[in-house]
Amino acid sequence: MTKLNEEFIRNLVKIKNEPKWMEEFRLKSLEEFFKLDNPKFGIKLDIDFDKIVYYKNDLEGLKSNWAEVKESVKDTFENLGVIRAEEKYLDGVTNQYESEVIYHKQRTDKNIIFTSTDEALQKYPELFKKYFNNLVKYNENKYTALNGAVWSGGSFIYIPPHTKLDRPLQSYFRIETDALGQFERTIIIVDDYAELEYIEGCTAKTKAKTTLHAGVVEIYVGKHAKCRYSTIQNWSTDVYNLVTKRAIVEEDGQMEWIDGNIGSKVTMKYPACILKGDRARGKSLSIAYAKSKQQLDAGAKMIHIGKDTKSNIISKSIAADGGVANYRGWVKITKGATGSKASIKCDTIIMDKLSKSNTYPKNSLENTQSFIEHEAVVSKVSGEKLFYLMSKGLSEDKAKELLILGFVTDFKKSLPMEYAVELNRLLKD
Repeated sequence: MTKLNEEFIRNLVKIKNEPKWMEEFRLKSLEEFFKLDNPKFGIKLDIDFDKIVYYKNDLEGLKSNWAEVKESVKDTFENLGVIRAEEKYLDGVTNQYESEVIYHKQRTDKNIIFTSTDEALQKYPELFKKYFNNLVKYNENKYTALNGAVWSGGSFIYIPPHTKLDRPLQSYFRIETDALGQFERTIIIVDDYAELEYIEGCTAKTKAKTTLHAGVVEIYVGKHAKCRYSTIQNWSTDVYNLVTKRAIVEEDGQMEWIDGNIGSKVTMKYPACILKGDRARGKSLSIAYAKSKQQLDAGAKMIHIGKDTKSNIISKSIAADGGVANYRGWVKITKGATGSKASIKCDTIIMDKLSKSNTYPKNSLENTQSFIEHEAVVSKVSGEKLFYLMSKGLSEDKAKELLILGFVTDFKKSLPMEYAVELNRLLKD
């Protein structure tokens, strides 16, 4: 099952035992995928779709006990530190290996739904259909269409009204197979007055062939509800990471994206908030660290619809060893969103003469009772700071490392302690 065509889709539906409406949706999405071109903005993409493996699952179903998981797979997650984190810090986990969720465990006894998206389609069909493809449409771009056609795995979360979890929920996505495409679909509903902290980790094996990750995330934040979605991405340098993430926020709700992009060959990712309700809040805090042969095009989108809404984008980029780290964002305050405020701050450090960074902002203000402020700072590594640190006995590499860790301090403060430690390790590596 490698060639992407109608037969592949029908076989996939049969394997997953999906309803007829999902088969029709997948086929409709496939048709759009073949029609649509690559995005005309951002990084030029050169993907041979005939060489991508669109689905792989040779494991024995979903488990809730690591002792029942295939030993080699368990060892992979053990080495990544995922199992230790689950036991110490989390109220629930979903771990995806290749195309399917292979392990799920919920530790909280509160009345929430937390499962794989595939299982949610089977167990909660009406709730699933209400939110699926509602916020991110299948025909928005070539990669949302591809996800619509071949999606598999991902997390489905429903937090009931007035419910707050004591600890975060987490999903972890791992690609092990050469040239595998991973197309998870995540749907999160945080109902009125509820709160959720969700953490996502992503890795691929170091020496993979060209691999494609094209996920879709749809988040619904109710009235007076809060959601924080943290991502630490450490894909290998052969992964195309092309993800669409979007949240819609109701009256007095709050949505926060914490987005760390450390690896991949190419990343194009712009988490978005649609601030629909009055006094809704949106925040995006991101870092992108591009090194040799890496191009990271990341940022955020904030769309103000409700009155007195506020958004805040903080983007930190690091370019080293010939890497390219770009900020690309869009802030729009609509005509009816009076009394609204938007703030954008982009900070970039360029580590050497081979590296590059660009800022591509798009800001639109459609009423006279709101304002947008945008600040951008691009700097090279300070020779004076390096000299000072090296005079204290540090090597040049250690001095640069210390400057980078200081540069991303705000981002680290927004992560749980164990993930801040992991980020430090990734940046040092």
